[in-house]
Amino acid sequence: MQLSAIVEALLIASQNPLTAEEIARLVRARVAEADDIRAREAEDGKQPADLPEWMSAMAATPAEQVAEVIGQLNATYTEAQRAFTIIERANGWKLYTRLEYGDFVRQLFPGRKPERMSGPAMETLAIIAYRQPITKAAIEAVRGVACDGMLQKLLDRDLIRIGGRAELPGRPLLYETTDLFFEHFGIRSIDDLPNASELRKVKLPAPEDAVQSNTFNDSEQQLALSAIGSFAAGHGQPDDAQPEA
Repeated sequence: MQLSAIVEALLIASQNPLTAEEIARLVRARVAEADDIRAREAEDGKQPADLPEWMSAMAATPAEQVAEVIGQLNATYTEAQRAFTIIERANGWKLYTRLEYGDFVRQLFPGRKPERMSGPAMETLAIIAYRQPITKAAIEAVRGVACDGMLQKLLDRDLIRIGGRAELPGRPLLYETTDLFFEHFGIRSIDDLPNASELRKVKLPAPEDAVQSNTFNDSEQQLALSAIGSFAAGHGQPDDAQPEA
């Protein structure tokens, strides 16, 4: 039995993404389980069978080997023109159908109609994504308008969540993206966002300054426009995500 087949079986069977370390742990656990069975048989006076050579070789399977095997599996899928691939998301690896088969897969769900996000919602989401954790006042300082409605829509869609309270007067809520956000947009971390390092360093306007002027300066406008432009162009709408295999 090959490690690649075992990894593939685990990914097919699991409803949730699996990290390389978790897959390696499951493989090692199976070998340990077989060793325990042999030990109990020996205690009962039975002659335990030797572990298969392939199983013994997996007793110390590391996460790095699992990641290498996943790369080999994807290369095999591509060469064989299979309709699925293994993609790493924020919570681990998972099997997905390829994007080019999305129109066919959608036929399984005729009642579902894509719900596109508005420009203001995408802009609000982009600001949160790049500058999280962030307060509502800070978001409004960048956008120049109230964002209560946009925040509620994003909360309802589970793309953002409340991540605590800021150490500021009044202890305002902090907003951050969710695991579903990473899943929908096909990224593993904030560092995968377009121009992440640059945009996360742009100085944001102070909320009190925005209240007084209610206008953007050049750097503020650049942040908002760059964030929404790069974010949308780089990853599209949430509904464009690849369906699970």
